[in-house]
Amino acid sequence: MDAFLFITLLVGSAALLSWPLGRYLKWAMDPAQPDHGLAGRKTRGFQFIGGSIARQSQDWKQYTVSLLVFNVVLFAVSFGFLALQQHLPLNPDGQVAAEHSLVFNTAASFTTNTNLQHYSGESTWSYLSQLTLMWLQFVTPAVGLAALVAMARGLAGRTDVGNFFVDVQRATFLVLLPLALIVASLMILGGMPMTLQGAAKVLTLEGIDQTISRGPVAAFLTIKQLGTNGGGFFGPNSTHPLENPTFWTNCLSSIAILLVPMACVWMFGRIVGRLRHAAVVFGVMLLFLALKIGGAVYFEQAPTQAFADLPIEQTSGNLEGKELRFGTAAGPLWAVLTTSTSNGSVNAMHDSLNPMTGLMPMAGMWLNTTFGGVGVGLINMFLYIVIAVFVAGMMVGRTPEYLGRRIEAREVKLAVLALFVHAFLVLAPTALFAATPWGVDALNNTGAHGFSEILYEFSSASANNGSGFEGLGDNTVPWNVATGLVMLLGRFIPIILPLAIAGSLAAKRPAARSSGTLGVEDGTFGLMLFGTIVFVGALTFFPAAALGPIAEHLQFMK
Repeated sequence: MDAFLFITLLVGSAALLSWPLGRYLKWAMDPAQPDHGLAGRKTRGFQFIGGSIARQSQDWKQYTVSLLVFNVVLFAVSFGFLALQQHLPLNPDGQVAAEHSLVFNTAASFTTNTNLQHYSGESTWSYLSQLTLMWLQFVTPAVGLAALVAMARGLAGRTDVGNFFVDVQRATFLVLLPLALIVASLMILGGMPMTLQGAAKVLTLEGIDQTISRGPVAAFLTIKQLGTNGGGFFGPNSTHPLENPTFWTNCLSSIAILLVPMACVWMFGRIVGRLRHAAVVFGVMLLFLALKIGGAVYFEQAPTQAFADLPIEQTSGNLEGKELRFGTAAGPLWAVLTTSTSNGSVNAMHDSLNPMTGLMPMAGMWLNTTFGGVGVGLINMFLYIVIAVFVAGMMVGRTPEYLGRRIEAREVKLAVLALFVHAFLVLAPTALFAATPWGVDALNNTGAHGFSEILYEFSSASANNGSGFEGLGDNTVPWNVATGLVMLLGRFIPIILPLAIAGSLAAKRPAARSSGTLGVEDGTFGLMLFGTIVFVGALTFFPAAALGPIAEHLQFMK
């Protein structure tokens, strides 16, 4: 009962806060009168900062090109700062040069809002490098939010979808930065460090000299949660006592992980003028979240097999790899939240989860639609909406329509292609590394659990999540290069194709509503959408799940 109340309060608080935040996001990102009043002054200020290119109206193609060029610049700048950190300032602990494949992987990871880490931050990067990564944690979720706004404008029938450079500034300065200032202040009050001084040298009670790493932790931690980034300042991530000092900072972090992705749904509904449709989509996402949380907490009540041969009695479920300050339910809850929202931070060792518990976060990354990353979560859900509308239309023998525009073969092909790319980027590299020394030599476990470690890593990379089964020795050239490429492809292809679908629909004449028009604002459509996601996800990923967590679970049942 205590676990149920704890989970309900956290998720419920995030859901309640998302409603007013969604209204604010609409005001900040897509003002009703962008050229007048306060909105006009903001727009002109952002156009001045962006220069002449920010004053141009863009269709979806121009918007996409701007997005890609911007991210190429982000990658190049971050790669340079990371590769040259030993020659740059703000390096009080004398961090040396990092290996080049790790630099590539880290630059790709943070440019794609993935924040997969093959390193321990406090022992690898200088403060300037960490601040560079923190800067990326602001601008990369801003890119995702801008892409969602552009897609929503296209679905609302606008061929002019805005200007990318203005939108990314709106997302950064009007949304993420103010939220980060509020949450960071609360984190500092909760005991989180915020300093540019070097590591502290202390003498313990045993008379031993100890070095304690510290730094601008509060700023880094706050945007990692709000921006669904997930990269930790410290190697242990949010299990570290300086990155998650108290029960209350743990609760605040959990709410921050969900807050902006939830608000994006309400913002989308306001932009397209269909709040009831947004409520249906929100309900489907919330149902998936509840099922995964319930499954994770239930399966984690079983004792861990790691202690099966020890002469101890286990009465509190699986406590291996948990941060016990926060209670037994906090670990599986966070594991689901972080993989449902493309966040990737952890407050428990996912490699220590029971097999079927580990399946819950994997499913979150495979479906990639349960609120998801900032902006891109709803973009991924849009792909399933297109499939659901098309299938429903074919079932009743009518031309499928979505928000007044017909879904035809072109849109369906693009949606299927985007879903196929995600699945291919998970399953193909998993198969390659499971069959070669590249993967086998990096495993901490053999058999089904070892396969799950490989499967989880590529699921995390393709979904731009960033968490991992950390028994894996993944800081090698093959792993750094492979996951870096998967992260880049998994980030931008699923953004480009939905923008193309929205652009295609915007160019069509609106169809008049009739008695045969498919409603997308009722429970029937919600059930159809839910069934489509389950059906497509099961067909795609169940075989891999059967080889990994399901096989391991059945093995322990003998």
